[in-house]
Amino acid sequence: MRAVLDAVGLGMRYGRQGWALRDLTLTVPEGRIVALVGPNGAGKSTFLQLAVGLLSPSEGDVRVFGRSPRGPAVDCLSRVGYVAQRPTLLRRFSVVDLLTMGKRLNPSWDEALAKGRLRQLEIKLDTPVSALSGGMRAQVALVLALAKRPGLLLLDEPVASLDPLARHEFMRLLMDAAATDGLTVILSSHIIGDLRAACDYLVLLTRGMPQLAGAMDEIVANHCRMVGPSELISSLSSVQSVISCEGGRRQASLLIRRNGDIFDPRWEAQPVDLEQIVLAYLSRRSDAQPRGASTGPTGVPR
Repeated sequence: MRAVLDAVGLGMRYGRQGWALRDLTLTVPEGRIVALVGPNGAGKSTFLQLAVGLLSPSEGDVRVFGRSPRGPAVDCLSRVGYVAQRPTLLRRFSVVDLLTMGKRLNPSWDEALAKGRLRQLEIKLDTPVSALSGGMRAQVALVLALAKRPGLLLLDEPVASLDPLARHEFMRLLMDAAATDGLTVILSSHIIGDLRAACDYLVLLTRGMPQLAGAMDEIVANHCRMVGPSELISSLSSVQSVISCEGGRRQASLLIRRNGDIFDPRWEAQPVDLEQIVLAYLSRRSDAQPRGASTGPTGVPR
């Protein structure tokens, strides 16, 4: 399957503030709906801004449709839709003014799609931007990005400030568009519940460093919780990637990423869901490296 986005050793440093993103190597296959997950300050916005050429990397490289978004031939950006965390919609414009601007700036603009989506949302074209609610502004920003007919859609925490109903409507519109048009989507969020049903691929960042990248079903299948005698923790962690460990003197509970089969009958394997896995990685110390982990060049456990 063709890669839509490739990052190799990608990093961004802000002077004395340090690294906002470092050592990210990632390939996003075509047609995936990618959940870009991490706490505030994890590097999610930085990565998306690098992908659309708003920032120049301090190290490494990122390619979109095989081209640099900051290169001399930036035609790749005509195939990329981007919605910032706080989309800037000109308040003195009406919705139809935004459509007119979009049509003039984008050669592949689909006016019928834009008006059809707005009609579905019951947003009138003559409505001033200043009169739109926060949820409506987010929806209009998404419609503008979709009407560009992108092959890749980048969304930077677009639902973070919306109420539950507005978030539901936004996600419904997004999934409908993805299913209809075969988009590749990278959706940044720290709200795991919004992503589980919508996404099929996960990229997890903490403190600017990648922790996980892969298909969600494979990630879930490769993790489990092991319950057994505390005295056996060291022997298990010597051969398995331990992500978190809880327990007392007698019994321990470890969330692991499997490096192979476990034959010791004193350990009981229990399934875990995606949210449990993500929370375990997010709560891990910044200097923690799972013992027994096999890592690639990014430090992401295989």
